[in-house]
This record gives sequence, C-alpha cells and structure tokens, in this order.
Amino acid sequence: MAATGFFNVDVDRLDTWTRYRSGLCNDCAANRCTMSVEVRLEVVDAFETEHEAPKQIARRLTKAGLVGHFNVRNSIFTLARRASGDCLFLDAVTRRYTVYEQRPDTCRKHPQVGPRPGFCAYGPWAKQA
Repeated sequence: MAATGFFNVDVDRLDTWTRYRSGLCNDCAANRCTMSVEVRLEVVDAFETEHEAPKQIARRLTKAGLVGHFNVRNSIFTLARRASGDCLFLDAVTRRYTVYEQRPDTCRKHPQVGPRPGFCAYGPWAKQA
C-alpha cells in the first residue's frame, strides 16, 4: 500500500480521492506527485529521439537518475522518485513542481486523464512556519 501519510489519502485507493475543482491545487500536499509516473519519449527532445535508440536513451537517463524503469516493448519510462516517494521534480519544502513548464504530458493532463478522471489525491497542506 502506498499511503502518502497526508490526511488519510491513499493514492492507491481511488475512493479517498476528491473531485477536482478549480483552485484545489493551491493548498494541496501534492499527493499525486508521489505516484509512479509513466512517460513516453516526451522526457527527451526530438533530436535525441531521431538520433538515438530508446534503449540507449533509457540507459543514459537511468544512469543520470531520472528514470527508474524502462519498458522496452512499449518504450515507456517510469520516472525515478526520491526515497520519500516524491517525484524528483517536486520541491520538498514548497510542494510545488520545479519544472512546471516542462512537466510530462502525464502530469500536464492530470486530473482529466489518470486512474480516476476528474478526481485527484488531494490532501490539504499547511505550509511550514
């Protein structure tokens, strides 16, 4: 079980998720950002995908600590996460994405697309004083 520890939200139990509404992200503990994120070759630029085989790209990104797993058959990467379970690109203090403009489509399309469309693993977060 992958409970986040934030306000009884269990990212693996969709019945604990909240219906998304505008502004919900403003005070969220970023529970969604503790889930595994699968991305296609969108994590690299077009030049790399034209000149380098997916397996080679995966090897390089794994060595750099950006990819935790690569599915060769589907050319899908699973982004690496910190020991805490957080996404590498999530600021541990502010709980905000550090690469917002470059975030993968999987993250960009949430919550419209995902395990429970229209819902998210929202849990309120109180900023540290």
